[in-house]
Amino acid sequence: MPILRILHLVGSAHNDFYCNLSRDYAQSCLLATANPSLYEFLIAYITPDQQWRFPDSLSQEDIAAAKPMSMLDALQFITAQDIDLMLPQMVCIPGMTHYRALFDLLKIPYIGNTPDVMAMANHKAITKAIVAAAGVKVPFGELLRKGEVPTIPPPVVIKPASADNSLGVYLVTLASDYDAALNKAFEYGDEVIVEAFIELGREVRCGVIVKNGELIGLPLEEYQIDPDDRPIRSYSDKFKKDPGSSNLRSTAKKYVAPWIVDPNDPITEKVQQMAKKSHLALGCRHYSLFDFRIDPKGEPWLIEAGLYCIFDNKSVIAYTANAAGIPLNELWTIAINEALA
Repeated sequence: MPILRILHLVGSAHNDFYCNLSRDYAQSCLLATANPSLYEFLIAYITPDQQWRFPDSLSQEDIAAAKPMSMLDALQFITAQDIDLMLPQMVCIPGMTHYRALFDLLKIPYIGNTPDVMAMANHKAITKAIVAAAGVKVPFGELLRKGEVPTIPPPVVIKPASADNSLGVYLVTLASDYDAALNKAFEYGDEVIVEAFIELGREVRCGVIVKNGELIGLPLEEYQIDPDDRPIRSYSDKFKKDPGSSNLRSTAKKYVAPWIVDPNDPITEKVQQMAKKSHLALGCRHYSLFDFRIDPKGEPWLIEAGLYCIFDNKSVIAYTANAAGIPLNELWTIAINEALA
């Protein structure tokens, strides 16, 4: 069997926060999926100065030693490398859209969803409109721009329309707190969503993978949410360093202690069906991941889509796939086969 040459697309031309986050994720993936008898890994690393580098590893020393290139020179370099497959590891919006589209132009297949799907999923209002039309419950909400006034009475959740990792997300319980929360949320984008707060309940995530064209709903991962002390998950629940750190690390599992929901729990099948509907409605391929709030009556409400997988043992899709008897190496092989097919 010939060795596959796989290019890891890493970094961000957007800002240091996303560049560091992408590098941190990619380092974990490179270690977890390394198998020299099957794969040869190459790295393309993009920085906020929009320069490309092709380091031997993602250590600071190797990155500093790599020659910076313009996009044109970098694409010429890539076309000469006989790349079989690309794995997108960029987590900023341009990285998940524009940079993936470059590989469509180069006719190099890649794991994960297409740029148009990523663009839709990264705009929470568009995501909810699409999945709601497919029969998935979503919280009632409105999209605001600066200067517009919310009409939904508290309690509400305010969040940027296109930011990830719970950046700029606030729970507002008093109308007098609207202005402060809106001002903070607008720091992360020009559009903000105000949506009705779904009472707990529970909060779960559900992954979907595609194998031989069939959708497989993965076990649910549940998060420890307290109605009084932690009614929503925030940025501080996910990362322990401030934006701009050179070594961001996910802390959700360390501090929040999520767990796998019993497959016999009645909520599992209900959420999996909603996740599959959302996957199809958005036009996803290979895999998808969705966050749901479960209200006190046991009804799931889709909160957002996260169409990203790190391919290391800590990522939600890999973690829940393993609980279903699909270890990381098998999940990785399934994704490769779907992409190359």
